[in-house]
Amino acid sequence: MIRTRLYRDGKCIEENFDPARISDHLEVGGCVVWLDLEAPSADDLALIAEEFDLNPLAVEDATTERQRPKLDHYDDHVFLSLYDVTFNQDSRELHANELAVFASERYLITVRKTPGYSIDPIVARWDENKQLATHGVGFLLWGLLDVVVDGHFDTVQQLDEQIDALEDLLFEQGDVSNRVQRQSFDLRKALVRIRRVVLPTREVLNALMRRDLRLVDDDLMPYYQDVYDHVLRAADWTDSLRDLVSTIMETNLTIQGNRMNEIMKKVTSWAAIAAVPAVITGYYGMNVRIFPGAGTTAGGWVAIVIMVGVVGVLYAMFRRQDWL
Repeated sequence: MIRTRLYRDGKCIEENFDPARISDHLEVGGCVVWLDLEAPSADDLALIAEEFDLNPLAVEDATTERQRPKLDHYDDHVFLSLYDVTFNQDSRELHANELAVFASERYLITVRKTPGYSIDPIVARWDENKQLATHGVGFLLWGLLDVVVDGHFDTVQQLDEQIDALEDLLFEQGDVSNRVQRQSFDLRKALVRIRRVVLPTREVLNALMRRDLRLVDDDLMPYYQDVYDHVLRAADWTDSLRDLVSTIMETNLTIQGNRMNEIMKKVTSWAAIAAVPAVITGYYGMNVRIFPGAGTTAGGWVAIVIMVGVVGVLYAMFRRQDWL
């Protein structure tokens, strides 16, 4: 699927025109072209590369999946690799949609490597801020980055809510240690993945705001600074949540250790109580009868009284020390 847009003098004057007309539009002054490709084949991308004279290294990165978020600067254009992420709260899985972007002063090309990923939120962001379209490609690139970084921020916020729920689960009654351990592992894995996306994106924005690229003018700089602030907050928030998940996992292990200690105290107490009758009955059961009342009913009652008395004393003592 191919989508196109033509901006002239800060206004969108045509949409979804034939890509073969792009070269004609680029010859007209004041025109900016946007071209979007969804999961293109290598041949389709090769044609686009020839049309726009794209660097072969950049084209190779656009066809290779799982690129690191980055910005490469070539002679007359730049190449960006970005990820728009979403979080599934039911499965606690992080989904990353990969984007490759070619940008120059006259055109913006977006390549959606992930099939089914919708570009509509980015187009909507452009339409919501069409008064900025006079800034050309810098405006289009800002709208794209703003949506991507907002996705990072929203995802981190959802992870924060999941961790809050996990903290409440940590101290619930019953055996929830396995659930806590599993959810902690899933959330930590999601945080590691989003951190790999957010931190390099910060460097991408930092590089775009350099004056020598000439893609971002002074009027757009506050908008890019706002996006940069969001990605900084998302990065810091991610690091804080990773530490918090590690703390939850350690706390869960500590709680399990404390519960085990409580169980061991009770088992030890009952074992001590059970040992008293065993010792007394064993002593009275000796063949050598050197104790008072041996072989008589009175001797049996004496043994029973001693067992009950000692067991009662041990039980009261363990209860007083909160072992039972």
